[in-house]
Amino acid sequence: MINVNDNCTGCGLCVKACPFGAITLIDKKAVINEACTLCGACVQVCNFNAIDLERRKAKNVDLSKFQDVWVVAEVKDGKIRTVTYELLGKAKDLAFELKQKVGLVLIGSDVKKFAKDLAIHGADKIFIAEDENLLQYYTDTYANIVIGLISNYNPNIVLFPATIKGRDLAPRVASILKLGLTADCTGLSIYENKLLQTRPAFGGNIMADIVDFETRPQMATVRPNVMKNLCEDHSENAEIIEVLVKIDEKGLRVWVKEVLSAVCEDGIPLCEADIVVSGGRGVGSKENFKLIQDLADVFHGTVGASRVPIELGWIGKNHQVGQSGTTVSPKIYIACGISGTIQHLVGMKSSKVIIAINSDPNAPIFTVANYGIVGDLHKVIPLLIEALNNKEDLLCV
Repeated sequence: MINVNDNCTGCGLCVKACPFGAITLIDKKAVINEACTLCGACVQVCNFNAIDLERRKAKNVDLSKFQDVWVVAEVKDGKIRTVTYELLGKAKDLAFELKQKVGLVLIGSDVKKFAKDLAIHGADKIFIAEDENLLQYYTDTYANIVIGLISNYNPNIVLFPATIKGRDLAPRVASILKLGLTADCTGLSIYENKLLQTRPAFGGNIMADIVDFETRPQMATVRPNVMKNLCEDHSENAEIIEVLVKIDEKGLRVWVKEVLSAVCEDGIPLCEADIVVSGGRGVGSKENFKLIQDLADVFHGTVGASRVPIELGWIGKNHQVGQSGTTVSPKIYIACGISGTIQHLVGMKSSKVIIAINSDPNAPIFTVANYGIVGDLHKVIPLLIEALNNKEDLLCV
């Protein structure tokens, strides 16, 4: 329920801020029409406490009214990010078990063109909010659109990618709607018709299972590269729901002046690399990581690391693979001097081919490796590099 009280001065800030064009000025007073979704954008910008918004209580609601499993898509550099397809695959499994449908929220500029591809990857319903002023990600605007859609359609589950944007957007939505949110999940399943959310806890030493018994929708952010990307086997005839949005640039509280892309040292982000060469305690020193870099360069791959080298300062935190780092799923993962603790294995075991180099034949890493080399990495890696440089045809992946 929303109401404009007598404090309204007709300043018009709420009109500019409303992403759904639901507010007009009549006789110098804001009037809210039926297009309102209760997103709360007007309340946030009003300087006179002139708008009263009362939301339904998140607790003690009729849970049967909440249907479908939603995924909030992410667009980067004019493309749908791979994690969106991974979430669609998991959403399809969850929805099948719940006998519900898969919904997808697609926000941006010129994004309708992605609808067919998203449909054949599992989406039954696609909510499209398209506007030229949505080209750049803005926390306020994107959150208000998602909040409005949730308030109108009552989804049962909403999944966000645990990316920079997703980790910013999901808490904002959860906070305003007073909902629970499980961050950085590595596993999702259904438990007694509820979402069982699994995530690392206590520095990755245990896995915690979390269930939301009271509030809806159930919300989670999910790590990239932990869910299976399903093949294109779904119908392309998804229901398209075009969300009428009107983004006034003057109503934005923040503007993006310039986007600076961070380029990692290896040129390819760890989570997107097809080949990852990782070093562990067995590398021995910061200087010795050049050997790991040399092997990665031969493969045109990216350097990773286990937890110990990070803590010892041998290499930057952005290279960490594991529960408390980045989850990877490359075509080839080469583990050099890594014993294979459970925290590290969880972060890389979905790799297509795992090659382990370790002097300890009983190292746990060999239990998940497709190929193992027992030996001193400082002797093995130079031999590998020499052999690969002489056999360039072997580098085709």
